[in-house]
Amino acid sequence: MTNRIQSLLGVDYPVVQAPMTYIARAELAAAVSEAGGLGVIETLTPEGLADLKRVRELTDKPVAANLMIQGWKNDASIVDALAETGVRHVFTSAGDPALFTKPLHDAGMTVVHVVGSLKGAQKAADAGVDALVVEGVEGGGFKSVLGASTMVLLPLIAENTDLPIIAAGGICDARSAAAALALGAEGVQMGTRMLASQEAAVHANFKDAIVAANDSGTVLLDIPGNPTMRVLRTGLAARVAANDPDARLLAKITDLYFGGDMEASVANTGQVASRIGELLPVAEIIRRTWGEIEAVLDGARSRI
Repeated sequence: MTNRIQSLLGVDYPVVQAPMTYIARAELAAAVSEAGGLGVIETLTPEGLADLKRVRELTDKPVAANLMIQGWKNDASIVDALAETGVRHVFTSAGDPALFTKPLHDAGMTVVHVVGSLKGAQKAADAGVDALVVEGVEGGGFKSVLGASTMVLLPLIAENTDLPIIAAGGICDARSAAAALALGAEGVQMGTRMLASQEAAVHANFKDAIVAANDSGTVLLDIPGNPTMRVLRTGLAARVAANDPDARLLAKITDLYFGGDMEASVANTGQVASRIGELLPVAEIIRRTWGEIEAVLDGARSRI
């Protein structure tokens, strides 16, 4: 038996790795896809675009591309560039899905759009996308300060659209995946859990900070002149959150991600970090997340 997300994406497990800028590169995406999930490669950096071709040296399984609309809205050549790589699935985000959905469809690609509100979901459905990623405000990275949590947003959108849904925000294991299914999803997307994997190329300091985080370990930064982001409450971000006048939000993010300098920038991370206690191979993360759902549901039934 396969659900609509499995059929649409051609994967064994409807478990998607989030398209994290600088981080969602060929090695991580290939490991996820080889394990039966769907690896996603970012396209905002030249290295990311190149990796959509290089990833074919690492896996012949389905791999998707992310298209952040705000970054490409004035450059339609991205559609041809994606088509040349042979990628079949594109996850669009951060902008009007109507700009790229038809051109991507015309090029033979499926389109999954990331939304953080019911209004955004309805707009994406009107644009003709094939599926949605519904992401609650507890997820890491760029967010709306007015956003709802996955617990509220996911069933709201599921009740008001017929599109297949991938849940994101707060997902890290079979328990959270089972909850997402109960709320209307047919797949899950994970960013922070994939960051805390053996294959993620980020520095050990970043991974260790995720594992060490408690339930107040992230903060939603809403600083004038900067995008609203959920990040680890550590280093520079902790000083920004404490209104340090000398702190500067946007700095050298690659020095943090790959150099391990937690004062260099802010570390995009979801609240679910507090539930991540160890680094695991992505194959183990995917196997546990989808393969143990039945046991979780059996446990739930025993409490009814």
